[in-house]
Amino acid sequence: MATILNIETSTAVCSAALAKDGKIIAVQESSLPNVHAEKLTAFIDSLLKEAALPYSSIDAIAIGTGPGSYTGLRIGTSTAKGLAYSLDKPMIAIPTLKAMALATADILKRKDIYYCSLIDARRLEVYCAIYTFEGNEIMPVEAKILDENSFEDILNNTPIAFAGDGMPKLKKLSAHNSAQRIWADEIYASAKNMVTLSEEAFREKQFADVAYYEPFYLKDFVAGKKTIQ
Repeated sequence: MATILNIETSTAVCSAALAKDGKIIAVQESSLPNVHAEKLTAFIDSLLKEAALPYSSIDAIAIGTGPGSYTGLRIGTSTAKGLAYSLDKPMIAIPTLKAMALATADILKRKDIYYCSLIDARRLEVYCAIYTFEGNEIMPVEAKILDENSFEDILNNTPIAFAGDGMPKLKKLSAHNSAQRIWADEIYASAKNMVTLSEEAFREKQFADVAYYEPFYLKDFVAGKKTIQ
């Protein structure tokens, strides 16, 4: 059993959750755009003050691996690594899409369907993966351009619950489709979804190499160009 700080910054939501023995003690998060650098360390300070715990009480730092926002992932990774080094604590890498899928499964409690997490990318693109109720991977993580027939080959055999901030794109395209598609509007990338997985990883000593860990960008970073007036 452990006290674990969970950090998730792969999307527009910046969040941190403190958990003890697999149970959430406190959560801080914001969906305001571009606040990760400003808010993350303040959130962590607030969590520890709320729990009346010193930094030394943290047994491990868990970080959401992405894929997602390049900038958000860099900020979260830098913060997690800095804490792991300074506190001399292990770091745990938690796949963001899997954490969302299992959070959806925990709400719906259906073993007869699949769970697809979607993270918003540019235009009609999403980062996505599909899992079973137990968290086994059915479709590996990929960048996918959505259309009205997306996931149809799987949906012909098994219903799918879709979640994440990329889900509304698919929902809009799929308005005419059957009840094979289940929309889990309440699930998004959040540190609170990581708690069960990070506790399991800690028990099994599944730690990331702090020196060499890199987040799962999936795609290379492309800097935007300034418009010349």
